[in-house]
Amino acid sequence: MPSPAEQHSYLSRLPERAAAKLRALNDEDRALAAQLEDPGVLGDHKRVRDLSIQRSALANVVEGYRTLERLEREAADLRAMAADDELGALAREELPRIDALAAQTLDALLAGLVRSDDSRVASVMLEIRAGTGGDEAALWAADLFDMYQRHAARRGWAFEVLDATPESDAGGLRNAVASVRGEGVWSELSFEAGVHSVKRVPATESQGRIHTSTATVAVLPEPEEVDVKIDWANDVEEKVTTSQGPGGQNVNKVATAVQLHHKPSGIVIRMQESKSQHQNRDKARRLLLAKLYEIERRRQHDERSAARRGQIGAGERSEKIRTYRWKEGIIADERLPGQYSLRDIMGGEMDALFADLAAQETARRLAEL
Repeated sequence: MPSPAEQHSYLSRLPERAAAKLRALNDEDRALAAQLEDPGVLGDHKRVRDLSIQRSALANVVEGYRTLERLEREAADLRAMAADDELGALAREELPRIDALAAQTLDALLAGLVRSDDSRVASVMLEIRAGTGGDEAALWAADLFDMYQRHAARRGWAFEVLDATPESDAGGLRNAVASVRGEGVWSELSFEAGVHSVKRVPATESQGRIHTSTATVAVLPEPEEVDVKIDWANDVEEKVTTSQGPGGQNVNKVATAVQLHHKPSGIVIRMQESKSQHQNRDKARRLLLAKLYEIERRRQHDERSAARRGQIGAGERSEKIRTYRWKEGIIADERLPGQYSLRDIMGGEMDALFADLAAQETARRLAEL
């Protein structure tokens, strides 16, 4: 049976796993703060940026945890004062306010906790491929790529195009890969993995008939190199070739395209966007790291909890997640009950959509605690 102190403890109301996670995050925040004061780290601007993003992602959860600790101390002091003849009345009057504030803090803390790992991912690989629909599907893939680029600009994220393969002279894309970096990038873009379907009249349609075309989106967390170990000398076979497709004589005659074959997994990566062989090699390696990291992340996730089926962000998801209806000017997301403005979403104004998806996912994860 819990002791009187335990019965009054705010922290004891946390699920055991949540309490352990919060203690670990609190320790991690202190470690990150120490690293950001290290002169050896301060000289590396990229390292400082990445550590700052990681710490910022922890801030709300860690501050909530420390607030709950502080409220618990205040409540303990007030309960001790309640027995005092002179101060008891004031203490008993203040305790309900502290209890209510602690309950609010606890709810917000749990909601932040179940999304904390998502917030800490500072960079993702965004892949878009044209699906069914021929040239119109390629145009749709290009439209989606532009949509994410606009949203990234609004959010202040860095959007680096790593590879883009044109499909037709009309401006379509067969496939494209971009690295997107910034605070909250995984928390939002992880919802986008899956099939995006568009219903509209193609530019090549002379009868005005509405066609349905699709494009697939994959979103992979981009790890630090230390998170994934690759034996580059023995496990990766590299080929350097001339690039394919439009681009002039230099593209077709100079060997700048890089293809990597990771023999243990069978993954093949080809990069040709840059005119520099060195840049293409660097981009190909980063994408390979992201793909291998995602495989390992999925394996660990499956081992931890088979119950968390259909986790958002798995790059191989094939089901339709959203339909864009051009004639009606609306977007319907398969996971949500409402509809959204096509004009706003295609213009990169996706905040409301992502907020609704995040609220739904937070509620689902809280139910599993």
